Amino acid sequence: MEGLVLYIGNKNYSSWSLRPWIGLTAAGIPFEERLIPFDFAAGNPLFRDISPTGRVPVLHHGALRVWESLSIMEYAAELFPDAGLWPEDVGDRAMARSISMEMLSGFRALRNACPMNIRREKGKIKLSEGVGDDVRRIEEIWRDMRRRSGGPFLFGRFSAADAMYAPVVSRFDVYDLVSNEDTLEYMSVVQSHTAWIAWCEAAKAETWIVPEDEV
Repeated sequence: MEGLVLYIGNKNYSSWSLRPWIGLTAAGIPFEERLIPFDFAAGNPLFRDISPTGRVPVLHHGALRVWESLSIMEYAAELFPDAGLWPEDVGDRAMARSISMEMLSGFRALRNACPMNIRREKGKIKLSEGVGDDVRRIEEIWRDMRRRSGGPFLFGRFSAADAMYAPVVSRFDVYDLVSNEDTLEYMSVVQSHTAWIAWCEAAKAETWIVPEDEV
């Protein structure tokens, strides 16, 4: 089997790159990482050469190109069914996919108001309408899934669903958006994972700077 090659953007800023990277890393799925930094505002022309959308992340597997974070993890889960990217129970898998799709398609107010920036100094900002609703819904998801599974992650052990919400952990922390004990406990669990620590250390070591209004 040819190896997997995952193309990503800046670790400090690229929330969509973080999702498959931390999912595959946490599951122990082998892949080669290739980072192509953003070159705002024009974008990096190299993205067009590697991805049909001109964006990252994108997974190369031989001649195959798989783009979009959730699709990348779905493909990796099929290649490595014993890696545990998704929960074993069929009902849990359905729930995990449901909340992952909700992350994929929703929470735009939070994303727009609070772009991922791991190096950003922690502190509150003036939030636009709708951010509070997004925060409350995400907290509800985290609380309900962990109570259902018994934790510590959303479905017991780390899964693709946790990977999909990983950038939100950074946003909640950096922009100081939450104070609920259950929420903070889940965030602490994610932030203690070796894959999370490795990504954040690499992000903090980067020297590229992108203005927040261009992220």
